[in-house]
Amino acid sequence: MIEMRGVTIAYGRTVAVDGVDLTLPVNTIYGLLGRNGSGKTSLLSALASYRRPSAGTVLVDGEEAFENPRVARRVSFIRDTLDVSDSERVRCVLRTAGRLRATWDADYAAKLSDMFELDTRKRVSALSRGQRSMLGVVLGLASRAPLTILDESYLGMDAVARTLFYRELLDDYLSHPRTIVLSTHLIEEVADLFERVIIMDRGRVLLHDETDALRGRGVTVTGPAALVTAFAAGHTVLGEQSLGGVRALTLDGPLDPDDVARGERDGLAFGPLGIQDLFVHLTSQPRPLEATR
Repeated sequence: MIEMRGVTIAYGRTVAVDGVDLTLPVNTIYGLLGRNGSGKTSLLSALASYRRPSAGTVLVDGEEAFENPRVARRVSFIRDTLDVSDSERVRCVLRTAGRLRATWDADYAAKLSDMFELDTRKRVSALSRGQRSMLGVVLGLASRAPLTILDESYLGMDAVARTLFYRELLDDYLSHPRTIVLSTHLIEEVADLFERVIIMDRGRVLLHDETDALRGRGVTVTGPAALVTAFAAGHTVLGEQSLGGVRALTLDGPLDPDDVARGERDGLAFGPLGIQDLFVHLTSQPRPLEATR
């Protein structure tokens, strides 16, 4: 079990994480979502024992995580900057990872390197941004650490490489269950991987719930613009799209089945709420007056 109790992280007068309480069941894939500056990386740094909270505590199986070697050996924290020496060759970086982690799978690392066409003879300094992201993914997946944290580490990869990564992550997770936290801005692209979603904004956790529960929270209504507008009257609109005479509105909250049946008879189509629509709605609300001074 992973617990965060009243975790606060401050940089001088700037509070990046503000009194966060979280309980994370193990062997689950989490999506950590938040706008730039929301506190995601600071929170993950505390979770990975990279940073001591200014207040509060992080517990892993009941033990305080910071500067705890038993916890550190079981955590793999991969950031987009890569915490490796630029002068090292890729193969040396992989060998070092193998010496540090009892769960490291060298054969799997070699398979991933071949899949991503990563030249292990190169020095890290010679890698492109996309190749550095690939190296991060190899380090994260092949470590098979009980707690694996990937903080925007794959954003430099192209669409094909990211698709391969998503597929490989899910396949390996099913074969070797562990706790995986993905921090990402590519919400629509990766949302199907998430079992639970955590949304942060301004240093606080706005939402933590199962993905299926979030998808059942609202409905997207699509059809002729006038009919959709009339149907949406009285509902909270989370998002909208229009193309020609067709309009799609995402509505918050469950709909009355009789209303849905009537809408379908009128030619409206109904679909589940998108995680991205919910995220945009929750994190685009105006700041309270006292927070904007």
